[in-house]
Amino acid sequence: MKASELREMTPDEVRRKLSELRDEQFKLRLRRSAEELPNPLRLRLLRHDIARCQTVLRAREIEARSVEKKNA
Repeated sequence: MKASELREMTPDEVRRKLSELRDEQFKLRLRRSAEELPNPLRLRLLRHDIARCQTVLRAREIEARSVEKKNA
């Protein structure tokens, strides 16, 4: 997933996507402990996508606070 796609989403959609990614990561980690994964690279890609979601959410939070300070 690209960061530009995440920026087009609403904050609630990004949070929902983040939740889905974390759930998928958890399931893959469980499978990895029990058996060999067909695509172990998927775990790395999930970590990167999770970080992108968190970065976009944090940037929006910082932007909202700066706008709040300007208006106060």
